[in-house]
Amino acid sequence: MNRTELLDRLSDPSESWDIVIIGGGATGLGIAVDAASRGYRTALLEQADFAESTSSKSTKLVHGGVRYLRGGEVGLVRESLRERGRLLRNAPGLVRPLSFVVPAYRWYERFFYGSGLTLYDLMAGQLGIRSTGHLSKSETISEIPNLRDEGLFGGTLYWDGQFDDSRLAVAMARTAVDHGAAVVNHTRVEELVKENGKVTGVAARDEIDGREFRLKSRVVINATGVFTDSVREMDLGKGADPIIAPSQGIHIVLDKKFLGGETGIMIPNTDDGRVLFAIPWHNRTLLGTTDTGGVPVELNPRPLGEEVDYLIDHAGRYFSEKPTHADVRATFAGLRPLVKPGGKTGDTSKISRSHHLAVSESGLVTMAGGKWTTYRQMAEDAVDRAIEVGGLETQPCCTADLTLLGAEANPVDSKGELLDPDLPYTKSDVDRAVSEEMAVTLPDLLCRRTRAMFLDVEAAKRIAPSVVKQMAGRGGNSAAWEKEQLANLEKVLPTYSPPVSQSPSLVASEGS
Repeated sequence: MNRTELLDRLSDPSESWDIVIIGGGATGLGIAVDAASRGYRTALLEQADFAESTSSKSTKLVHGGVRYLRGGEVGLVRESLRERGRLLRNAPGLVRPLSFVVPAYRWYERFFYGSGLTLYDLMAGQLGIRSTGHLSKSETISEIPNLRDEGLFGGTLYWDGQFDDSRLAVAMARTAVDHGAAVVNHTRVEELVKENGKVTGVAARDEIDGREFRLKSRVVINATGVFTDSVREMDLGKGADPIIAPSQGIHIVLDKKFLGGETGIMIPNTDDGRVLFAIPWHNRTLLGTTDTGGVPVELNPRPLGEEVDYLIDHAGRYFSEKPTHADVRATFAGLRPLVKPGGKTGDTSKISRSHHLAVSESGLVTMAGGKWTTYRQMAEDAVDRAIEVGGLETQPCCTADLTLLGAEANPVDSKGELLDPDLPYTKSDVDRAVSEEMAVTLPDLLCRRTRAMFLDVEAAKRIAPSVVKQMAGRGGNSAAWEKEQLANLEKVLPTYSPPVSQSPSLVASEGS
């Protein structure tokens, strides 16, 4: 992906587009892949980096949603299981099966959870992974060596999918570009252009060099997740009723020893009624998530101290070796773009994860809600509607069997010299991110092209000066640019550092 060439296409006033997408998270990128693969002239503009907001901060699971089955959302679970199967097939290097244990500390729980998870398997049909089974106490401990054995009767083992969210987002961006789309990051839409009351394009600004341009389009799609209402206000005015009720979920990253194996734990009952997961991810243990409503909409939300306390407390109830705050290598917080039921607020943990598609009087198409697992179906629905709104020639969707570019194998270079002994990345990973994956800033590279900041904040800080120098060398940037990038990373550190962290500055003081 060559950002300069793609921006040149976007700024060409003679260009006309069929579909312009605002938002470069899971939903927007999915729409770009769908639209471009059908042959429509497609452009996507993302105000920050691809997947920088919610879409890089998920629980890293491609799943049907066990808790939604408990809530009676059979249609959502069936749709999610179908899409899980398609993702396992279409992105085999980035999405893989993962086994889970539901531990039983009451004699009847193995049978209670086993019956529900067997139904879960049956709903997946031919796209299922493997069958649910019962485990004895010793078999359960063998799967989860650090699981508390006192009072344990055994467990239920079932299968779901796991992925690397921001790496999948990059694969989607590359796939869209490969099919002819112009997809760019760090480009903010500042205005919806209208003629006779109808949306006919957008005015945008490149946040890197300040270039401004206008795009003409047959239809514009708002796919901005938690920022949905800000784009709707461009269309409807400041008085527009909001439809998004954001909910914050955080995760903490611990050493691998806190699971001790390659099987995850699903904890079905927590103090706030959410399902909690502890999963192996990039040789770490990932624990989450929380549900905190009434939070502001922001690009990089910060985890709250009480949220970290909540996760450590619940982990301590199930692990033999209990984690402490000192064991937390990194944290991250994301906002769920939940759509208010009937326009009302309430307990966000009870709001459905089904997606919401709407078209305003001006013709702006808005796709809101949903979740990572169902992004492909959301994209298909959005493009089908955009065809109607824009009067485009109908072309069939082909993404159900479309292999994503770059998703055939893990891109991490296992042969090169590691940037840091606590991280699995090398210099070639940095070069590839800059030259092929549109990594423009230091946070782009350390947070999303690699997952260094998600895996170990202190290690990421150690490699930051050498990585930014390598980036500068490839891009011909100055020492002043390097310092600016280190300052940019400093701004996002609170998102990934435990709330009590007192980390020293990355940026040298003046005169040092």
